[in-house]
Amino acid sequence: MNESLSRLQQRRSVPALWLTEPGPNPTDIDTLLTIAARVPDHGKLVPWRFIVIEGDGRRRLGEIAAAAFKADQPEAEAEKVAVELARFSHAPLVVAVVSRVKPHVKIPDWEQELSAGAVCMNLLNAAHALGFSASWLTGWTAFDRRVLDALGLAPDERLAGYVHIGTAKETPTDRPRPSLSDIVTRF
Repeated sequence: MNESLSRLQQRRSVPALWLTEPGPNPTDIDTLLTIAARVPDHGKLVPWRFIVIEGDGRRRLGEIAAAAFKADQPEAEAEKVAVELARFSHAPLVVAVVSRVKPHVKIPDWEQELSAGAVCMNLLNAAHALGFSASWLTGWTAFDRRVLDALGLAPDERLAGYVHIGTAKETPTDRPRPSLSDIVTRF
């Protein structure tokens, strides 16, 4: 088996809480985003974009999330607010993948949304290929308009997810994978 296939067979998500320094350097980030953008894109619409969240930006986004959480749950325990405050601070790099469907007579919205999902998957695979660990997450902040506005999303844009990238403190055991006999039919 070649190295690329071997790496794909070994790829697995690592919880964001388990990700730490070192993270990708600027050259690595450019490589990751370049690879992430190499996805099927019928009509060359580029129905997605990236928001790179690193350094102090992670703390600032955590403060925005914690403030929104506290506004919705003023009686929340300090520990729960602290979880929200640290939400984006574990991995050294978080890439928000924004889905931006462009109305088109021949290319349905669904196809464009799937392209944004493919970007997230390519980003995970690229991180793994560079020797990093990663996790693709959404969570409540991916749907909260206050957080999306703070990130600069237009009203017609959606968040496909946050891809947290760093070095794993530990590697989780692999989860059971479906048997092909349970998920494959032939026509």
